[in-house]
Amino acid sequence: MKKTNNRIRLFYFAATLMLFFTLSCGEKPKETVQEDATEAVQDETPVFFKLSLAQWSLHNAIREEGMSPLDFAQKASELGFEGIEYVSQLYKEELKKDENPAVAMELMLKTLKEKSKTYNVKNVLIMVDEEGDLATLNDEERAKTIENHKKWVDAAKYLGCHSIRVNAKGVGTAEEVAAAAVKGLTALSQYAATQGINVLVENHGGYSSNGEWLASVMKTVNMPNCGTLPDFGNFCLTEGYGSINSKECDDPYDIYKGVAELMPYAKAVSAKAYDFDENGNQPKIDFTKMLQVVKDAGYSGFIGVEYEGSNLEEIEGIKATKNLLLAAAAQVK
Repeated sequence: MKKTNNRIRLFYFAATLMLFFTLSCGEKPKETVQEDATEAVQDETPVFFKLSLAQWSLHNAIREEGMSPLDFAQKASELGFEGIEYVSQLYKEELKKDENPAVAMELMLKTLKEKSKTYNVKNVLIMVDEEGDLATLNDEERAKTIENHKKWVDAAKYLGCHSIRVNAKGVGTAEEVAAAAVKGLTALSQYAATQGINVLVENHGGYSSNGEWLASVMKTVNMPNCGTLPDFGNFCLTEGYGSINSKECDDPYDIYKGVAELMPYAKAVSAKAYDFDENGNQPKIDFTKMLQVVKDAGYSGFIGVEYEGSNLEEIEGIKATKNLLLAAAAQVK
């Protein structure tokens, strides 16, 4: 009986060992395949920048098609973006929902913050417009403009953004407007520094669409939290907001030279896109060449997709711009 029991024990022990080795050997190849697949996916992603969506890409949907600007985080998440860039002027109606603008702002920001957490997107920055000219030669008007921008600095801090984007607009000679811009940007940046926020100037028409002029302003301000947001397409010196796509643009600045001049001060970048050709490219902007300029500058932050074309619906234009960026990134050295 003892011998029989020992044989039974020996049989079960051998069977257990066989089962153990069979399962172990069967799992190993799966782990290797999974790791190889992950590495392959990582190789296909843009390693030197992150993707954000500029809310202006959806301005028609918001203004004309009933999309709530409060749903921006959800839409960006659905489109596969990691970060979002708000546009202040698209929230005018939200800021009228209480007699007290400060209360309306608080309610709006609370909703935006909650939604960004729900949809797991990073609040990158706020593009601030229609709050006055920071480079006006009138001291009183400039002081008022600086005050108008402060609430957006506070909003950016609450949302967890790293910056607000502003415009350096003014009327006068290049030298006069530059001097006024230095005063306005310095004062606003001093306040923003107390809140841990950057103040970024976009090339957005007038003198600011001259890369050399704006770089000179940055050099004179010389503050770590005052920088630029180079836009791929806003380098027209005569058109209102600097769009090289405008029929009124007859003297565009060299867009590659301009971006290169602004990159040393850049804390964000805007990948502007207009109408696409049949091959999915931008006739007026070589994205591969532009991304090479960005990479050569050592930039590794967010690049915001900003579609302004008319031959694709906004959602399709956003997708096409994103795809072009990823394809161009694969060509950059």
